[in-house]
Amino acid sequence: MKKYHLLLLSALSGFLFTLSWPMDGWAGFLFVAFVPLLLIEDYIDKNREEFHKFSVLTYTYPAFFIWNLLTTYWVMNSTLGGGIAAVVFNSLFMSVVFTVYHLTKRNLYTNHGYFVLIFYWISWEYFHMNWDLTWPWLNLGNGFASYHKWIQWYEYTGVLGGTFWVILVNILIYRALFYSSIANRSRKKTLANAVAAFSLIAVPIIWSYIMYAYYEEEEHPVEVVVVQPNLDPYTEQYTVPPLEVIDRNLRLALKKIDSSTKFVVAPESAIQEDIWERKLNYSSSLRKLKRFVSGQPHLTVFIGASTFKQFITGEELSPTARKFKDHDAYYDAYNTVFMIDTAGIKQWYHKSKLTPGVERMPFPKYLKFLEGLAIDMGGTIGSLGIDEERKVFHTQYDSLKVAAIICYESVYGEFTAKFVRNGANLIFIVTNDGWWGNSPGHRQHFIYARLRSIETRRSIARSANTGISAFINQRGDIFQETEYWEPAVIKQKINANFGETFYVQFGDYLARIAIFFSALFFLIGITSGIVKKRNPMVR
Repeated sequence: MKKYHLLLLSALSGFLFTLSWPMDGWAGFLFVAFVPLLLIEDYIDKNREEFHKFSVLTYTYPAFFIWNLLTTYWVMNSTLGGGIAAVVFNSLFMSVVFTVYHLTKRNLYTNHGYFVLIFYWISWEYFHMNWDLTWPWLNLGNGFASYHKWIQWYEYTGVLGGTFWVILVNILIYRALFYSSIANRSRKKTLANAVAAFSLIAVPIIWSYIMYAYYEEEEHPVEVVVVQPNLDPYTEQYTVPPLEVIDRNLRLALKKIDSSTKFVVAPESAIQEDIWERKLNYSSSLRKLKRFVSGQPHLTVFIGASTFKQFITGEELSPTARKFKDHDAYYDAYNTVFMIDTAGIKQWYHKSKLTPGVERMPFPKYLKFLEGLAIDMGGTIGSLGIDEERKVFHTQYDSLKVAAIICYESVYGEFTAKFVRNGANLIFIVTNDGWWGNSPGHRQHFIYARLRSIETRRSIARSANTGISAFINQRGDIFQETEYWEPAVIKQKINANFGETFYVQFGDYLARIAIFFSALFFLIGITSGIVKKRNPMVR
């Protein structure tokens, strides 16, 4: 095999990943997308004298670069530098994981080292969801978001169950091809791996269709109105007077509100006035909203805002605290959701999973001097403060509790599950996806929401400033999907749920298992490598 053949195989893998991705791809390609990469790794392993130690990184990087570029290029619509960095570095991280797998596998005294990849990849995805450079957009399990009837079992495993599924099937298909192509062909092993691969594709899908058909929501109907004001984030959102922005949202809501409506959900950053949390009564926007609900006593409004909190003298400063320019005091800035009802403004939540490079500079405790490099996407620039607790809103309706998930947070399964574990019976997603234009970005973000509904079995109302807004039931079915870049208002009764799924209770337990075995195999690999160096006859 020529070395350029390896590059062609790598490119093939990248295109297979791309063709599998939501919303327009077919998820079935995921089951073979790793096969060319496994072939590359195997060929390099068997011809070590022709390659250097890190050749696997060189020959797998094109695959991951193509996949990242063709599925997440839209990030460049909002920030060219940030988008390029996301593509380049995320591709590199994936290649490094595959390289570490290769180095471990080559040091193991077994032909079954392929399965180490499962543990390494799941561990990587989990890590990538929980560090300051977090970008889990291309976690493999997300690839089935458009095929929700295939993955009803995510209520037990979460998205990482999909990652396990994808890599295991790829390995079995590769082994079937390997055993069918070697000089002394083994029909028995070829057939065994082929049957196992087919079964592992078919059985979970069949089981999922059965789960989908038999799942019934308990009747706890709540009527919700969702508004989509459609303010251009580049030309309107930060220039239109704040009270006019509030008026646009309320005028839309009034078209659908009646006496049975319980909630109105408005998008992220719908309140454009700077609000100081220790002086809420000074906010004209909040006073206007309070007057609105006082005339609708049955109504509760959820709405996004930018807020600030000044630290009291002697109060411990957060890592994201900012100093006032004109006096010796500090404050924090937040991306916030308020709940407003006739009881007054007593509850709010601060976004906790922040967008890297936009709302949070990495490792702010140590790299605070880089704050000035934060990407300006309107509003407050630099690292925002967060809530450490997954707060739920206690409403006035029969102990009903609501989780208000802000934008990027809806990509995280275990994070969302913690709101449900804290008592949330409904999920409202408030977001502003207008930064990316009419690209795959807002559509992918929208479709990922149905993964959260399946994992938690919670109904979702999604309000997006420029779309897509919609309702999603507990099986992941989408209702009243709005058009992108058009003002809209929709109303629907959705069911609250008071139970907890296995995934809600135990979170990403698959990751914790994977991390244990990853550490074990990594140590075994290092030990085996040392033994091989001391005894060159061992291979």
